Amino acid sequence: MHIAFTPIRHDKPLTAAVAGDVLTLNGEAFDFAALPEGATLPRDAVSCDWLASEVERIEGQIHLTLLLPHGPNAPDETRFPASIIVTGGIVPIPVHNVVAGNDLPDEEDDA
Repeated sequence: MHIAFTPIRHDKPLTAAVAGDVLTLNGEAFDFAALPEGATLPRDAVSCDWLASEVERIEGQIHLTLLLPHGPNAPDETRFPASIIVTGGIVPIPVHNVVAGNDLPDEEDDA
């Protein structure tokens, strides 16, 4: 499955997995097995808030774009994501947010 990403500021992170032509997003499965070669499924035909494009089958592979939620401190690789190809398993979603370190002094510094 060829997955492109469109970054969007959103507090809810995304989890994804691929098994054949089934894409599971935050626990909800979307089965694209019935999509024939060269066909395009319009975005509106799929009831999925994370889908940002139509779904196409090109040379046997599903192609689509997902919204990529990120927090206020997301790293560059999340705000400017690369497309990926996933043959199965967990989809490597870029980091949602980077939490800044604790700026308080260590307890040892008070001694």
